[in-house]
Amino acid sequence: MMNPSPTTLPPTLKLLPFDHWREERPQKKNLKFESLSFKVANFTVIPKHPNGGIADMDRKADDQPKNGRSANCRPRDFGHSGDPNCDGRNSFYTVGSYLSPSLLTALIIASWFMSNIGVLLLNKYLLSFYGYRYPIFLTMLHMISCASYSYVAINFLELVPRQHILSRKQFLKIFALSLIFCFSVVCGNTSLRYIPVSFNQAIGATTPFFTAIFAFLITCKKESAEVYFALLPVVLGIVLASNSEPLFNLFGFLVCIGSTAGRALKSVVQGILLTSDAEKLHSMNLLLYMAPMAAMILLPLTLYIEGNVARVTLEKAGSDYFIVFLLLGNATVAYLVNLTNFLVTKHTSALTLQVLGNAKAALAAFVSVMIFRNPVTVMGMTGFGVTVMGVVLYSEAKKRSKAQLAAQ
Repeated sequence: MMNPSPTTLPPTLKLLPFDHWREERPQKKNLKFESLSFKVANFTVIPKHPNGGIADMDRKADDQPKNGRSANCRPRDFGHSGDPNCDGRNSFYTVGSYLSPSLLTALIIASWFMSNIGVLLLNKYLLSFYGYRYPIFLTMLHMISCASYSYVAINFLELVPRQHILSRKQFLKIFALSLIFCFSVVCGNTSLRYIPVSFNQAIGATTPFFTAIFAFLITCKKESAEVYFALLPVVLGIVLASNSEPLFNLFGFLVCIGSTAGRALKSVVQGILLTSDAEKLHSMNLLLYMAPMAAMILLPLTLYIEGNVARVTLEKAGSDYFIVFLLLGNATVAYLVNLTNFLVTKHTSALTLQVLGNAKAALAAFVSVMIFRNPVTVMGMTGFGVTVMGVVLYSEAKKRSKAQLAAQ
């Protein structure tokens, strides 16, 4: 093929000024479009790139986009603007594109309710009614499940952009959070062996009270008088519920208090440890790293405290295959709790998630009473209602306090 003359060059080509013309380089064969050159009177004419720039013949493959993303793609979470091509678009979200936004949000919220209530009921059934009395091993299965599903969701479904641990210091911070996370979840699962789900949820509703205490003790953060006043019904309600609980168990009550306090402590410590933009992790990425750490922490504990758990589990599986489906289903639902937490926040707001949390506690208590038929009293239900109302008042007071600080 003959080289075209300058007058017959295609419109996508651009002749450079004379001082920018470069001598032709020999042995340049089978080049891509960006490196395609046309010889004109012993000089090289470099094609114009479709985006408007001049294609560089020396551009390296490492500088080219990979999988539709720029080479310096950064996550867009927690203040990073990131590259627009870094969005975690995937086949998961294309399913939602066929649904109206309101219907999609309703389905996500329904899934959130089902997963949160489902994991409570399954844990209660396994630990109290089925006779599988190994809460530490059960929690370890939850962590293994969360680690496995998180890896698939981030690396294959690309639900969110992958973030990496950048330093040993950041790794130690995440490990510290994993310790608190383990303590909270194990205590919560253990409490279900001894107290009803309804009482468990009433105690769990006091999380804002412990959060305010830890924030003051650790960070010396003071709230407004209105916020502290709103916490009084939270405490009063749980006192009423405890005094009138027919199936009250002191050990179950204490470990449930420990679980609630651990959950509050984790949120406060997480805000302290992962403060810089470089160290902040998306909730799904944080779960990806915390879950395997938590599983490794729980492994020696379950071997030491629940030493015969492997033998008992295998024996039960040999005589009753239902235990296998129970454990696998329970572990899967435990991950769905975290996934739907993220999806609800993404499609609504963090405030909506708090409101739904209050509704979930009441609904879980009602469903558990209907299924397990545990006795309740009028005073117990009144105390639960007072606690939930206190949490609502606390949320409203916090919102007004933040608005006043922003206005100053």
